[in-house]
Amino acid sequence: MMKKRMLHSLISLSVVGLALTGCGAAPSKDQGTASASPASTAPTATAKGAPTELVISTWGFSDDFFKKEVYAPFEKEHNVKIVLEIGNNSERLNKVKQGSSSKVDLIYLSDYYAQQGIEAGLFEKIDRTRMPNLKDIYDLAKAPLGEDYGPAYTIGRLGIAYNPKATSKEIKSWSDLWSPELAKKLTLPSITSTTGPMILDAASVVAGNTTFNADQAFAKVKELNKGVVKYYGQTSEFVNMFAQGEIAAGPIMEMYVKDLKTAVPETKFVSPTEGAYAVMNTVNVIKGSKNKQLAEDFINWHLSKEVQEKSAKSKIDSPVNTTLQLSADEAQGITYGTEVVSKLRKLDMKFVNQNLKGWIDRWNKEVTQ
Repeated sequence: MMKKRMLHSLISLSVVGLALTGCGAAPSKDQGTASASPASTAPTATAKGAPTELVISTWGFSDDFFKKEVYAPFEKEHNVKIVLEIGNNSERLNKVKQGSSSKVDLIYLSDYYAQQGIEAGLFEKIDRTRMPNLKDIYDLAKAPLGEDYGPAYTIGRLGIAYNPKATSKEIKSWSDLWSPELAKKLTLPSITSTTGPMILDAASVVAGNTTFNADQAFAKVKELNKGVVKYYGQTSEFVNMFAQGEIAAGPIMEMYVKDLKTAVPETKFVSPTEGAYAVMNTVNVIKGSKNKQLAEDFINWHLSKEVQEKSAKSKIDSPVNTTLQLSADEAQGITYGTEVVSKLRKLDMKFVNQNLKGWIDRWNKEVTQ
């Protein structure tokens, strides 16, 4: 039986039509529309009378932007009142598992947590014919967890940030993290963080494997342990250590590099030669929603050129829609363009979920003990 691969290897993304985003950590966006204007493909709400209530579970960041640019136009077009449930991935997913009194219709989650939702049977199978904007997004974003489930509305990348004034090492590769020059100047994400499994995979690659090898990955990570200042669980920890000169380098999502540059203007962000990792945020319809079609229209609106372009230019989310064009300045600090996205590596989240508990136990025993 063939060994299950952790990666799909380097992803070759072909753009069918035009579309898709690029990431950061993203919140929820709404406006059911098939095109740049909020005109739905089919009636989903009463044109007159009391508005339909659409409950969206999301992170809650950039609230002012979403209320003005995403929610308000959709509410006006569809006679809808959008109600938000705010929290982190784990909190919100658990709330849906337990049965939320507010009756969530749509949920925004990272692909790792969305896979857990799929395995728990929490999501409706979506009707892709109601989402014509899907044709305009990167192939990678169309069905990251299977055709029955929601798309990614943004794709970010995990690469390496470093301060060239704090180390003599020019970083180009994941393997450069093992350089003696970075000992006691390095931070890595915790294995329990969203990007932790990506570092484990990168270690397997550095060890010379084309398919994931757990034993060699753990052996490589263990080599780094004495040189790691701290395993961070929140990006704010990375930013603080970097600003205070406690670290010189470490893996981080591109969307947070602007915060590093505020503190250290000479900060460099590198997409390693072996490939940076795709970090995707998804949107799904909760099973039993009474507003399934309206929710699907909202997903379609979030994928539209209008919403994607505004989000990208405001540095809220990296776009997945390929029809928009950004200048070099507008694209600064976000994951943008087919050439960039086509080189990203993607983990098999089903495989990650199946193995994560064992990896965490092993990490604690073999790496950080």
